[in-house]
Amino acid sequence: MKFRNFPHYINIVTQRIHLLLGNINQLNALWWGIKLGKHARFFGICHFERFPRTEIRIGSYCTFRSRKNSNLIGINRPCSIATIKSDYEAFIEIGNNCGFSGTVIGAFKHIKIGNNVRCGANTLIIDSDWHLDDPRSGEPADVVIGNNVWLGVNTVVLKGVIIGDNTVIGANSVVTKSIPANVIAAGNPCKVIRKINADEAN
Repeated sequence: MKFRNFPHYINIVTQRIHLLLGNINQLNALWWGIKLGKHARFFGICHFERFPRTEIRIGSYCTFRSRKNSNLIGINRPCSIATIKSDYEAFIEIGNNCGFSGTVIGAFKHIKIGNNVRCGANTLIIDSDWHLDDPRSGEPADVVIGNNVWLGVNTVVLKGVIIGDNTVIGANSVVTKSIPANVIAAGNPCKVIRKINADEAN
């Protein structure tokens, strides 16, 4: 009976080893001039990249899952947080106690993420159409994600979007327009399904 649980305990030890190895991410953030808060936890290697004259600021107690099996729902890429060359002096700011699983955040202008935000596996947050040299591409626009927001697996948040506090975005949603606080929203394009009552928000 005890032997049946052996793989579980080996897995716990392996995770703790990976957490220790994750300290290389602290050095990587320092190398790129990223302001990283206290007690960040890394599972696997996170990709950081900060363009000159831009800023990336990450709060305390944030968790980054980049190793494929560190989230059993399935991660298909490492976390990536980057500012890209532009005329806007891009700024990414992330609050405290946020969690990211294979999340990509790319800013040409400004992306702000509040406190206690959950980003499910393989989420994408961008503030531009990416190819600014293409005449079909519009101007970048700020993205603001409020406190206690939950982005479901494979959610895509596009430029100019504001998501209010306590809101839940369903899996596989594409958020093209702003979503108010205290609602559940889902779909492509993402739309409000219903309001969240006070008990659900806590």
